[in-house]
Amino acid sequence: MKKTLIIITLLAFSTQLLAWGQIGHRTIGLIATNHLSNKTKKALHEIMGHESLMQASTWMDEIRSDSTWDYTHPWHYVTIPDGQSYATSEKSDKGDVVEAIERMKAIIKDENSSRDEKRNAVRMLVHLIGDIHQPLHVGNGEDRGGNSVKIKWFYEKSNLHRIWDSGMIDSKQLSYTELAQFVDHPNETPIPNLHSTDVNIWIKEAMDLRPQVYDLTNEENLSYEYMYKNWDTVMAQLEKAGIRLAETLNEIFG
Repeated sequence: MKKTLIIITLLAFSTQLLAWGQIGHRTIGLIATNHLSNKTKKALHEIMGHESLMQASTWMDEIRSDSTWDYTHPWHYVTIPDGQSYATSEKSDKGDVVEAIERMKAIIKDENSSRDEKRNAVRMLVHLIGDIHQPLHVGNGEDRGGNSVKIKWFYEKSNLHRIWDSGMIDSKQLSYTELAQFVDHPNETPIPNLHSTDVNIWIKEAMDLRPQVYDLTNEENLSYEYMYKNWDTVMAQLEKAGIRLAETLNEIFG
């Protein structure tokens, strides 16, 4: 019984560290797919076969159940306190999302990488670019990326991180194809640096969102008001992640 409780506790803890949830990640994968060059599509097919970016996008969360991949857990996020930058912040010796993104890009580009190595690197890159666009995956070092901020979401126990991962998205009751259709309008949406592949810009954007993310006017219960204030930001972050993933892949295979 004790062993069962430990396993349940570990599973509950691990789910708190996910980003966007399956719908969010698949939405990002579909948006990216819509903006890949033909050359990139061909190169990805040679590596991934019939595995789409939508399928690949959740793989890095799925392998959490396999202890042989435990070393990848710290790669989903980065900690940068207020007033610092990635360059000045203390680095984890276990890696972080920024370091992992750059390493996956290098593996994919390396002619000496095997197909399996490239396939896993693509899977990770798709997921990690999604992760870094969830604002709380650029943590402030004070509350485990919002996981320690315990609140209620429509009167159900939750935390701030989980609301941004999936709470707001799930509340809309949209499929990932519907959500991508709502979001994917880059030519109509004036978003600064939308096509940027500079990770430092992505980080700064996440940090700049902190006052908005932590504006908890009703800590007893968050619901429609909080979602109304933040839904446009959720959609913008999903769009940026999808477009920037496509730009990154197009650069790699360009």
